[in-house]
Amino acid sequence: MDKLWAPWRINYVNGKSKSRGCIFCSAKRSISKDYVIFKSSFTIVMLNIYPYNNGHLLISPLRHIRDISQLRQEEVLDLFKCLNKAKALLQKVLRPQGYNIGFNLTRTAGAGITGHLHMHVVPRWTGDTNFMPVISNTKIISQSLDELARCLKNADK
Repeated sequence: MDKLWAPWRINYVNGKSKSRGCIFCSAKRSISKDYVIFKSSFTIVMLNIYPYNNGHLLISPLRHIRDISQLRQEEVLDLFKCLNKAKALLQKVLRPQGYNIGFNLTRTAGAGITGHLHMHVVPRWTGDTNFMPVISNTKIISQSLDELARCLKNADK
């Protein structure tokens, strides 16, 4: 029998994934954090530690705001410049065939973190939804977060 090994997910599985404070505000304080891929004047780009797919990124304004209507013009422009850069890095490193990109605004719409606006960038490949998620509600992520973070950061140099 093959084994699926994803030890970084144990806190999520055990319901211990709740962190104190805002994950985006904590991450913006230091670029040395392992899963922060890059940040700009107004935006931070980081790996989702509970990804839907390999390379799942979160892009957030540095300013702690809840809704897109609160974004300033310069933040909107920077957010989308960072989206383009993040997508280019993912394309270079993972070569996905497509992307799901979007915001989940409010808990009702699926937001897991409702207090700090953020965008999801999920790389997609033909056939990446197979019998595992459909039958057993299990997703296989074949690359460690540490390795992926290192690859994305190196691709940005």
